[in-house]
Formats: sequence, C-alpha cells, structure tokens
Amino acid sequence: MSLATVYSRAQTGMEAPLVTVEVDLSNGLPGLSIVGLPEAAVKESKDRVRAALLNSGFDFPTRRITVNLAPADLPKEGGRFDLPIALGILAASKQLPQDSLKHYEFIGELSLSGELRAIHGVLPAAVASGKQQRATVVPIENGSETLLAKQTTIFASNSLLELCAHLSGQEILTAYENHITSTRSIEILDIHDVRGQHRARRALEVAAAGSHNMLMVGSPGSGKTMLASRLPSILPPLSETEAIESATIYSISHGGFTHEQWGIRPFRAPHHTASGVALVGGGSYPMPGEISLAHYGVLFLDELTEFDRHVLEVLREPLETGNIAISRAARQVQFPARFQLVAAMNPCPQGCDIDVNGNCACTPEQIRRYRGRISAPLLDRIDIHIDVPRVPKDQLIQKTPNNSETSHDVQTRVCASRDLQINRQQKPNAYMSNKEIEKFCPLNDDCDKLMDKAFEQLGLSARGYHRTLKLARTIADLDTSDTIKTNHLSEAISYRQYDRLLNK
Repeated sequence: MSLATVYSRAQTGMEAPLVTVEVDLSNGLPGLSIVGLPEAAVKESKDRVRAALLNSGFDFPTRRITVNLAPADLPKEGGRFDLPIALGILAASKQLPQDSLKHYEFIGELSLSGELRAIHGVLPAAVASGKQQRATVVPIENGSETLLAKQTTIFASNSLLELCAHLSGQEILTAYENHITSTRSIEILDIHDVRGQHRARRALEVAAAGSHNMLMVGSPGSGKTMLASRLPSILPPLSETEAIESATIYSISHGGFTHEQWGIRPFRAPHHTASGVALVGGGSYPMPGEISLAHYGVLFLDELTEFDRHVLEVLREPLETGNIAISRAARQVQFPARFQLVAAMNPCPQGCDIDVNGNCACTPEQIRRYRGRISAPLLDRIDIHIDVPRVPKDQLIQKTPNNSETSHDVQTRVCASRDLQINRQQKPNAYMSNKEIEKFCPLNDDCDKLMDKAFEQLGLSARGYHRTLKLARTIADLDTSDTIKTNHLSEAISYRQYDRLLNK
C-alpha cells in the first residue's frame, strides 16, 4: 500500500486545528502535487522537500505523488508542513515504517540540506497535541518554547536524518523535560526611581489594584513615561494560565516568543504613527496587533493626541469586551485583548498649560482643538485622569527619594487588594458587570448625595457613573474597607475630570 498518513497542525488565530497529511504514490508521470487549499509557501514546499530528501541520503520516488492536506476547506500557510510531507513520502515509499508515525504530530520547515528550521506558532500546536495524547516533534530552536505545554511530550530534532533515525529505532531521541523556570533577565523598572509625583503614584497604585485605565496629562519631561513604564512592576504576578495565554499570543506573532518573556507582564508602547491594523491586528492571514500583544499587561500610548483619531476609535470595543474579532472574506479569528490602557498627553500644543509659572501662550481655541482630538466616548472609557506637573528642582536633585517605597512594597498592597476582588467577584473591579456593581458597590446616604452632585457637575454618562463606582470600590479595597465611604468616593470622583480636560 503506497499511502501514508501523518499528523500536523495549522494555525488559525489562537487555535491550532488538526491537519491530516495524506501522501499517495501512484503510477503515472513523475511529479508532486499538493491539494487542500495550500497557499504559496505551502506549494513551494515540494521543491524544499525534494532537495531535503536527496541531500539527506533518501530516495525521492519517481512516481506520481499526491499530497492531501485535510480538511480541504481550511487554509494552510507557511513552511510548517515541510516536515510532515517529507515523512509522509518516506513512509509511503517504504523508507520509513508507517506505524512509527501515528503517535506523533510533526511541525517544522526544512532547509535544502535537510535541517529543521524554526517556525512561529508552535506553542498552541503543542498544547493541542497534548490534549490528543500525541507527542509533538518540532525543530530544536522551538524546543524551549514548547516546554510551556507541560502536558505534552516534546521531541526536538536538528535534522530530518536525525528524526528518521529515531522513528526507525536506530538512534532514539530523548524527550524534553516538561518543566520551566521563570527567568528575570529582563530589567524590571522600579517605582522607587520616581521623584515626587505623590498624587500620580497614588493614582498608579489604584489603577494597578483594580486594573483601571489611566490618562496622564502633563508637561514634557514631567515623568509620564517614567510612571507608565513602572506600572508592570506593581501589578500582581501572572498566573500560569495567564502566562501561557500571553506566551501563545507572542508565539503566533511575527516577533515570536522568547524564553525571557515567561511570566512577565507585557508592556507595549507603539509609536503614534501606528495604524489601526497595527493596533488591533489584521492582514490577509490575521495576526495579533499591539492590543493583543499587551494582553494581561499594559498598552502605553504616549503623545495620545498625536495618534490619528480614527486609529484611537478602534480601541473602544476591545476596551469594553477584552477581545477583538477580525473578519476577512475567507475567515474570522478572535484574539484576546484584556489590556490595561495607560495614555499620556500634553495639556496644550506647547505643553506648559498646567505649569505654575504660566508660560502657556496657547489660545483657548487652540487648546480646545488640541484636546478635541480625543473623542468623548474614548475618554469615557478611561477611569482615571491625573495631572502630572513638573517636579520641583529640590525634589529632582536630591540623592535619596523622599518616598522610599519600592515597587515590591506597592505590589504587596496591590496584590492584597486584588485578592479581595477575586474572592468577592472572581475578577478585578474594572471588569464588574452592572449587576455586580449593584451588589458590591452600595452607597450610603452621604455617598449618594455626593454622587448626585458629581453626576450633575461633571456631566457623567451612565458608563462614567458605573466606572466611578468601580473606582471607589478599588480605593475601598486598598483601604481594606467592606463598604465604600465618603473619602473613597471623593477620591474616585477627583480622578474623573471630563469638563476640565475637554472644555477648558
């Protein structure tokens, strides 16, 4: 029988659907055809496979070879099917025992010499393979990434020849050990480095505790970027499930996953020239964008008013839903996008409007147009608005910061607050539904009166009203208070100043 079956995995968004590679040898004019909706790179694999087999010392059958990638309606892309196609040809031509293939799934690109080259997106494939009780065979360069799939047996090989020796029982490969240790070779910035900015530091702690979005308005050089870059250091550590989901997104992206990223919350800071597709993802074969790469981490938009307004508007839906759906004519994929937005902007075109020395020469109309680049619906989805004035010289030049708290000190309080939230409603306060707000954010009479006054003076929307309550609940949790008190609500209201930011 000149028919062989090999298992592999495709990539569709975050999923890795099973692909059965069927290879048939029949009489007729010698040739190799690939069917099953292959794109250009897959069609070109026949030339790579032929050269790899010959250069590895195998015979290339001089028969009609048909390769079927099933299911036929699933688009196939990339060089990941080179290895399973080559093994299928060897098994169909009796150069490799067919029974040795049924317990494995194979992914990898072949060089002309027969060496295996790394590909993107092996992590979701390895996870899916483990659920089917099959081992995964990947190029050696992808070995450390697939270790994250702890329920899967991993084999990593340097070349086609080495792998065939293993499958034939001549030289057995040793399975990778399924364990991973967190490495902190990436520098973690500490909030201890920040001089002054007590109110901004407090707002950053509140934002971290409840996973609230935040907007900082301040003059150039006042420390907005410095503050934003310290936010990941005070956020709670990633759980293993969150870390794997974050790693999976990086695995399928163009940049790929590196071992040093494991367990560290992402911090993405795209330039203001980024397009909407760069932010939310897309392409003919959809890839994750910046909001998905920032999943469970921080998306920092510096110079917010310099972003194209239409680009900023694409953030509105994922800020609410925590995911992004990308639709194309032939497919639709979804990527998670549960990120924490931190934005920074100048108060006016010159950037000195809130300075105490009053150097601003901008007219009210210029300031209105400048701030009008941010739509009210987007601003309504940002929980915290905070002024970041310039730091006085005496605080800036002092050798020892006047606040000796480190990121670890702040993170301890944040984690304690987050634990209260998880035990109470199984999610951070920022993600509470309206019913959960009614249940967990009741107000006493004094708070009701204060909220009514704020609602009228600030012109809060229904969304703004609920977000203020969630913010007050976070401040109460930081204070380990079972109920929202007047001081908690007052602080929450002070972080939402729409009229001053938009209409000044």
